Amino acid sequence: MTHIVREVDRQGSKLKGKEVVEPVSVIETPPMVGVGLIGYKDTAQGLKNVGVYWAGHIADTMKRRFYKNWYRSSQKAFSRLGERTEDAKTSTLDKIKNESQVIRVIAHTDQDKLNKPSLRLKKAHVIEVQVNGGLTIEDKFNFAKQFLEQPISVDSVFQPNEQIDVVGITTGHGFEGVIHRWGIRRLPRKTHRGLRKVACIGAWHPSRVRFQVARPGQNGFHHRTELNKKIYHIGEAYAKNKANAATEYDHTQKTINPMGGFPWYGEVKQQYLVVKGSVPGPVRRTVTLRKAMAKQTSRAATEVIKLKIIDTSSKQGHGTFQTSEEKAKFMGKLKKDKLKEKSKAK
Repeated sequence: MTHIVREVDRQGSKLKGKEVVEPVSVIETPPMVGVGLIGYKDTAQGLKNVGVYWAGHIADTMKRRFYKNWYRSSQKAFSRLGERTEDAKTSTLDKIKNESQVIRVIAHTDQDKLNKPSLRLKKAHVIEVQVNGGLTIEDKFNFAKQFLEQPISVDSVFQPNEQIDVVGITTGHGFEGVIHRWGIRRLPRKTHRGLRKVACIGAWHPSRVRFQVARPGQNGFHHRTELNKKIYHIGEAYAKNKANAATEYDHTQKTINPMGGFPWYGEVKQQYLVVKGSVPGPVRRTVTLRKAMAKQTSRAATEVIKLKIIDTSSKQGHGTFQTSEEKAKFMGKLKKDKLKEKSKAK
């Protein structure tokens, strides 16, 4: 996380025309790769699979997802993919097009574009993304087909100033007691057999413990969805723009990475989102971004955000400088700089 400075431009707000500082989350979003199409038909028992069409090339990171131990396995997943005849391919595609009521794209993350030192996962994450646009199933089918074996960037799905939902797994705390888990009050001093407990867990009848009673158990590591997180900024990848955190008001040539990188993560080198507030889970944990489920009509949702400053000072307590050049200009030559000059002279 970091913070931004912006000017409020919301009608009716008491802060209109004033600068505010707000906390934001930086989410690295490398492009995903489309590898398949899947169609579902609506039956009395729910959605039923009509057929799956796989792309001609499947990356090893995707294949690894189908194995518990890639090294010891025979590694035969998708080995017969190239043996499909043109008739078999056409029949599968026609079946999906003609019999489906729902079309989804199968996509996976590109592990090769993630931060290697901190994110050492070799198995790709796989997701089905439903196609909702278009008037007919054929329109959806043709739209989804163009993503096979193609990178899907985040700016082709989301736009700045849009509200999105973030789905993730919260930080786990393990087995916790009732004080930390539910925030109840401790028992009085000198209480027999412990203070950090619930004294009475219920009446004699009904002869069971009700779900409303605070009990110890798993705390954290829960699946949670946070609604209506506003996108403040969509940044380009470092390779395309070396100053991908500069704004209209702040012309400092700097990247989104603070000095020393983000703690426990490293450097963000791919496209990224700047989202208002926090997101579920610790750093390095995968989150799912989706279009907002609720219709966005509030003034906050429709407000156009103009960032003045994205703070990129160190998040590890090493000063408040935005760039190493700014630090050198303020601090002057340090001892380590003089030693480097001496070693070069030798």
